[in-house]
Amino acid sequence: MNENLFASFATPTMMGLPIVILIIMFPSILFPSPNRLINNRLISIQQWLVQLTSKQMMAIHNNKGQTWTLMLMSLILFIGSTNLLGLLPHSFTPTTQLSMNLGMAIPLWAGTVFMGFRHKTKAALAHFLPQGTPIFLIPMLVIIETISLFIQPVALAVRLTANITAGHLLIHLIGGATLALMSISPSTALITFIILILLTILEFAVAMIQAYVFTLLVSLYLHDNT
Repeated sequence: MNENLFASFATPTMMGLPIVILIIMFPSILFPSPNRLINNRLISIQQWLVQLTSKQMMAIHNNKGQTWTLMLMSLILFIGSTNLLGLLPHSFTPTTQLSMNLGMAIPLWAGTVFMGFRHKTKAALAHFLPQGTPIFLIPMLVIIETISLFIQPVALAVRLTANITAGHLLIHLIGGATLALMSISPSTALITFIILILLTILEFAVAMIQAYVFTLLVSLYLHDNT
């Protein structure tokens, strides 16, 4: 097999033009706005899941933090639907691109930090220097806390990218091994095919969990700054 393992992560093009913008906009079609007095079952389930997630995620926030509810719910729906669509054959997953995940993580993280410095200036500055710190450790702790603060958006983006990319690579490798073993050892190919099915089910769970973890961490950053 001479196929490049990372070929599926390359940005797709059509007539030499990248179509990643169209792919990013596609998941929004899956969540239609209700325009009837009585909703159908699909929209009712969709609204119930959104309400359940928003209540669980925003319960810890005050009134100022709850103004972010719409943004956080849109974020988890976008990441979750994008991850799930990326599991389809011959599809492209935008969340495997570190640049895109940084593009989501940095503005959201920066918004929570700026809100903290604006509304809770003393508490935000207090995070850089824990109470009771010895005088000779103050410069070192300030540097460490500053670095840890700026690492937060990078950790958000890298976590999402690594988990989604690793799962797709495993599916690709096991799928290729199954095809190669079909003509050599059908019994072994059957075992690898069962493993492939189980891994695909696991990836469905990982796709939803990573969307929830990404949004939950942004929510926790928001809670610490409001």
